[in-house]
Amino acid sequence: MDQNRSIEILKMAILLETRGKAFYSTCAKNSENIAVKGIFETLAMEEDAHIKFLSEQYKEIKKNNHFAAIDLPKDSITVDQILTEEIKKSLSAAGFEAAAISSAIDMENRAIAVYSEQANIATDPEEKKFYQWLADWEKEHHKLLHKLDQELKEKIWFDNNFWPF
Repeated sequence: MDQNRSIEILKMAILLETRGKAFYSTCAKNSENIAVKGIFETLAMEEDAHIKFLSEQYKEIKKNNHFAAIDLPKDSITVDQILTEEIKKSLSAAGFEAAAISSAIDMENRAIAVYSEQANIATDPEEKKFYQWLADWEKEHHKLLHKLDQELKEKIWFDNNFWPF
């Protein structure tokens, strides 16, 4: 393992997660929809947890030149837990939330790409496990946001009679 490379990647990942947390916190603050505000708050808290784990690994590499075997949470939020019928009904296709969800999808795609690439090239088993865990967690965020985006599109189609049948 190249210590300098690992440190640079972890610094980039911490920055990526910090930006994600700031973005989701801002979205929660500006959201007029209480249910969607809760989703953004949850995503911000999860990004904060990622920052914590990344920071722990950063300290471990600086001190001991290897990734630590840390206890990583097994479950992230899922679409079924978050996307209730109440939330679906309250979504506004033209609101701030719609634009934020679209931007968040792009942000999650970037995180998935970064973490998946690091998992693929890692030679240290703990490093590989760590980055794969992060990629999988971000995939759940992406799945949630994508489903929200689909619900918004369907609402637009329905409201504007775009259905082909």
